[in-house]
This record gives sequence, structure tokens and C-alpha cells, in this order.
Amino acid sequence: MSKIPLNYYRNPDTLELARDLLGKFLFTQTDTHNLCGGIITETEAYLGATDKASHAWGNRKTQRTQTMFLPGGVAYIYLCYGIHHLFNIVTHRENIPHAILIRGVFPVLGKEVMEKRTGKKVPTHLDGPGKLTKALGIQTDYDGTSLTGNTIWLEDKNLKFADSEIQDGPRVGVDYAGEDAKLPYRFLIKDTSVLKNIKF
Repeated sequence: MSKIPLNYYRNPDTLELARDLLGKFLFTQTDTHNLCGGIITETEAYLGATDKASHAWGNRKTQRTQTMFLPGGVAYIYLCYGIHHLFNIVTHRENIPHAILIRGVFPVLGKEVMEKRTGKKVPTHLDGPGKLTKALGIQTDYDGTSLTGNTIWLEDKNLKFADSEIQDGPRVGVDYAGEDAKLPYRFLIKDTSVLKNIKF
């Protein structure tokens, strides 16, 4: 096991990091019997104080957003519409509230556990931020958790994608952000079927 170190998350270029996270392996283990993992397939970058789509636009520091002001390398998890637990990775340095929303994961480990959590057969691609957190057991209880611990962490298996294999575009569901809603801060692997034969 080789967890991604904290200095990786503290890259000041959050857009570069959001793209580079594609192909990284996301793991969760909330107890000794439910190790799960998948390949990150879709991300969205949120650039804090200057980004109207960010919870921390204008440096708004609230009970919910205070996690975003921590040094990069912790989980920012919030409840959306009172239903979905959304998992974000805090980036950059302390008091610069950048974060990256993980929107898609290709399951590769622990599918039986995922099916127990969701109550249905896990699809080949968890293509939604609410779907993946439910399957991976990520809840707001883990907000602020270090990504170098044993509950939620990432590993680099040297899975790389060429520019032609990655699509960028505007983020989803942020129309309230005006012109910032059009920014190409969303990144995804165009063809996730190439991940079917990936082995640990």
C-alpha cells in the first residue's frame, strides 16, 4: 500500500490537480471488514474565495465550510438536499479554501459491500457523487478526515490518460454562479470501459 502523501494535495494549482486525480484509486475502510475501492473517473474543481460556485466564495467561513480552510489533504463532506453525502478533497494550503468534488468512480474492490450498502447491484460505473459516497460508505461523519489515514485514502497506481482521453467542461448544477458556472472546471475520462481490465 502506498498512500498519496499530503504534499500532493497541497499543489497550488487546483485545476491541474483535478485533472491529475483522474485514474487515482480511492479507498475506504470504515471497519476491518469493508475495504472498498475504485478508480476516480470524474472531478470538479472549486476555487474558493474567487469562485462563485464555491461554498467558500468571498472567503465565507461557516460551520460547514471551515473544513475547506484546512491545509490540503483532508476530506470535505457535506449533505446535499438533505440526502446525498458529497465527498470533496481539500487542496492548496491553509486558509485558501480550494476543493475538488469527486463525481465519479469505477468500482474495482469490495463490490459485495457496496451492494449491501446500496441495496442493489452495483453498476460498472458509479457516475454521480451521491452514488459513489453511498457505495463507499462515505458520510458527513468523516468530514475533516485526513486522506493519509486508514478510513479514506488515495493511491497512485500509475494509471495515466492522454489529453485526448479526457474531456473538460462546465460544472454540474451550479447555475446560481452566473458566469462562473460556465468555467471548464469539470474533468472526466471519456471512455470508462477501458478500466474493465484493471487489476490490483
